[in-house]
Amino acid sequence: MNGETAASYRNILENELILALGCTEPGALAYAAAKAVEILKQAPERMTVSCSGNIIKNVKGVYVPNSGGLRGVEAAAVLGAVIGDPSKELNVLEEADDEDRRQARQLLASDFCICELQEGEDNLYIDVSVFAGTDSSRVIIKNAHTNIVFMERNGRPLLAKEEGAGSCEKDEKASLNITDIIEFADCCDLAPLKELLERQIEVNCAIAQAGLDENYGACVGKTLMETGGNCVQIRAKAKAAAGSDARMGGSCMPVMINSGSGNQGITVTVPVVEYAEELQVSREKLCRALIVSNLISIHIKYYIGKLSAFCGAVSAACGSGAAITYMHGGTLAQISSTIVNTLADVGGIVCDGAKASCAAKIASAVDAAIMAHNMSMRSRSFQAGEGFITEDIETTIANMGYIGREGMKTTDVEILKLMLANRVL
Repeated sequence: MNGETAASYRNILENELILALGCTEPGALAYAAAKAVEILKQAPERMTVSCSGNIIKNVKGVYVPNSGGLRGVEAAAVLGAVIGDPSKELNVLEEADDEDRRQARQLLASDFCICELQEGEDNLYIDVSVFAGTDSSRVIIKNAHTNIVFMERNGRPLLAKEEGAGSCEKDEKASLNITDIIEFADCCDLAPLKELLERQIEVNCAIAQAGLDENYGACVGKTLMETGGNCVQIRAKAKAAAGSDARMGGSCMPVMINSGSGNQGITVTVPVVEYAEELQVSREKLCRALIVSNLISIHIKYYIGKLSAFCGAVSAACGSGAAITYMHGGTLAQISSTIVNTLADVGGIVCDGAKASCAAKIASAVDAAIMAHNMSMRSRSFQAGEGFITEDIETTIANMGYIGREGMKTTDVEILKLMLANRVL
C-alpha cells in the first residue's frame, strides 16, 4: 500500500471516530442551537428550527441525553439554546445542569420554539434561528453532524461554505475498498491510531455494560443475556444491543461514533471485543480487527449516505462480522464472503428512526453477521446472480448502497408520513 492511501485511511478514521453524547441527531440540533445563541451574544426570546425528515425521524422517539427524560426536536434544540456553549460540539448536552433543565422545561411549555419540516433539502439538514429584540442569528448544519455550512448575525453572513464541503471529503471515502482495507489493517503503523482505538474500546464497552446493569428502554441486551446463555455469540449481540438500550434510553455516557452514528459505533466495536477476548488474541490484533470493522462499515455506508431508510446496524454488523473472520485468520475471500452473506440476509432492515427498538435491530444484524462468518469459514456463501449479489464484492456493496440510497427513497418518505401523522416533533 502506498503512503498516500495509508494516510487517507488514517484520516478517515480520525474524522469518523469521534465522541458523542447521546443520539447524534439530538446532539447536532443542540450544537446548532448553542452556536446560534453564541453568535447572538444574548439569551434569545424565541427560536425557529427547520430540519430534514431524517433528522426528525431520528430525534422524535429518542430521549435527549441529560434532559431529565425529554424527547423530540424542540427539547434538543431548546436545551442546546439554554446551554449556549457550542465548544463541545456533539457533547454540548453534557454541560446541562438542573437549572438548564428547569429553564428548558419552562420554555418548552411556552411558544418559545417553533419547529417545522424542511422539504427539498438533503437528508441531514438543520437550520436554527434565534431572536432577541431586533437582533437575530442563524446557523445551518448540512451533510455531516458538525458541518456548519452557514452562519449569520442580523442578516450579515459570517460563514458560507461551498456546497459539498464537509468534515471528511467524499473523494477520500470513495478510495476505500475491501482489499486495501485488509492490507492497511495488516501493515499500518498502529501508533498514530492506538489512542483512538483504545478510547473506542473503553467508552463503547462501558455503555454496553451500563445497558446490562440498568433498565434502559426495552432491555433487549439484558433479555438476551438472561435467556440465551453466556456463549460468545450471545454475548456479542447482547452487549451490543445493551449499549443501544442505554444510548436510546437517555444515558449520559459518551460513545465513539462510526459514520455519524453511536449505534453503529457500538456495533462495530463491542462484538469484536467480545470475540477478541474469547479467542485470546493480542491487543494489537484486536486493534487491527477494529480497523477492519470501522473501515468496512464506513465503506458500505458511504454508498448509502449518512441518513436513509436503510438501517445502519446492517452496515456496521458487516464490519464487525468481517473483523471476527479476520481475527479467526480468514482469507480476503472469506472476509468478503462474510460481508456478502450478511447483506444477503438482513440488507432490507428499514430505519424508522432512533428509539428503543434500534437495540433489537442491532442484535438481529450482529446475529446475521455471526452466521455469515460461520458460513464463510466453511466456504459457504450466497452466490452471484442471487438478488443483488455479483461475483465482485465491490459491485455487491455498491448495489446494496444503491438500494439503500435510491431504491428506499420512497420507503423513507412513507415512514416519515406515518411518523408525522401525529405532528408532535
